[in-house]
Amino acid sequence: MTNATAKRFNRILLTGAAGALGRQLRGQLAGMTDNLRLSDRDSIEQGEDKAEIITADLADADAMLALTENVDAVVHMGGQSREGPWQAVLNSNIIGLYNLYEGCRKNGVGRVVWASSLHSIGFTPRRQRVDAASPVRPDSNYGVSKVFGEAVAQYYWDKYGLESVSMRIYSCFPEPADRRMLATWLSYDDLRRLVHRALVAPEVGHTIIYGVSDNQEQLADNHLAAHLGFRPQDSAESHRQRLEATTPQPAQGDPMLACHGGLFCADGHHDDNKEN
Repeated sequence: MTNATAKRFNRILLTGAAGALGRQLRGQLAGMTDNLRLSDRDSIEQGEDKAEIITADLADADAMLALTENVDAVVHMGGQSREGPWQAVLNSNIIGLYNLYEGCRKNGVGRVVWASSLHSIGFTPRRQRVDAASPVRPDSNYGVSKVFGEAVAQYYWDKYGLESVSMRIYSCFPEPADRRMLATWLSYDDLRRLVHRALVAPEVGHTIIYGVSDNQEQLADNHLAAHLGFRPQDSAESHRQRLEATTPQPAQGDPMLACHGGLFCADGHHDDNKEN
């Protein structure tokens, strides 16, 4: 890939295009490619970008092979986006991610930029700052699936030369919703900046980067991903006064603040809650 930030692609595939973050990215990606392909297992509305829309399930290997045909790069925001039953996580984030990478390998896709999660290191104590070399410590079925995804990304780079950027996203919302997000918030604009740099950086191999804005308190260190050139420009500090006035101060020992993964670390096993 070239070093030019204005690099243009022939075709970019965006999965999870009907989801909250996928909807935030489609306009940006449309400006970077001659052909934008959108996919989700749910229906997607046609927009001004006139994108090609394909309904597909990640768990369907044949569908993923067809979906990745004639694609230069994939922005993968699809799959199970939160904790859930093991079977749902397995189908979407493990079987589904493998199917996506196999389609990319067979079709010669050059790069995958995908939504990993802080929950791959969720049990790391909050007092410890993490970087890309920190040991994985998943906090949930969901976190385990993201560790698997990062391992797949590394494997496909080492063995097949398929580049990946694994974005360990913390809390990506229109604005921070609680005091914890004063440290974990990633703005939508900074998400777009991150995805842009992950697509246009000249060489990425397999890079792990933490998706957080330029908040005053930083739980993650991205020095090992400096080659991407990601520079967040937003900060949760502009929301501090509102949050401190409207949300309670967490009690000492509150599990929400004990580890990077917050309440995911305190919750029981998801499948224990299902009806028998």
